[in-house]
Amino acid sequence: MSITPPALSLAPVTPENIDAALALRVRPGQEGLVAPVVKSLAEAYAYGETAWPRLILDGGRPVGFVMAFFDITFYPDRPGDLPRSGLWRLLVDAERQRGGYGRFAVEQVCAEIRRRGGTRATVTYHPGPDGPAEFYARLGFRPTGETSGDQAVAERDLPPLG
Repeated sequence: MSITPPALSLAPVTPENIDAALALRVRPGQEGLVAPVVKSLAEAYAYGETAWPRLILDGGRPVGFVMAFFDITFYPDRPGDLPRSGLWRLLVDAERQRGGYGRFAVEQVCAEIRRRGGTRATVTYHPGPDGPAEFYARLGFRPTGETSGDQAVAERDLPPLG
């Protein structure tokens, strides 16, 4: 179990912090790996209650953005495909990468899924040498062999609460 520094937290995006959220940027060359925050917020608005957008804060300062999804059926045309919950977007600001913020955000999303009764977390990501596959593997996600559009799908079992 990792120890979370007390300064790290997640917070909803509000009128007071939206400009800071929109200013978050990945490193040059990473733009094709994750959509910008503005697109994520538009999708969160369109998807309503199934989306969970949050700023990653370090001592109250925005350092990244994470968005989860809850109870979405990826493939409604496939019999037996169960609703899934997981990580939709993860963006850590270019100047703050490799500081444990991504790990913190993923663990917080997994904790929220457990609080909502979920037993597994799903993530989609761009495969390839510059993609985040190794990062997610270190956090316990295993590729399912499925794709969602041009992204690989991976899952992680979550222990029950209590």
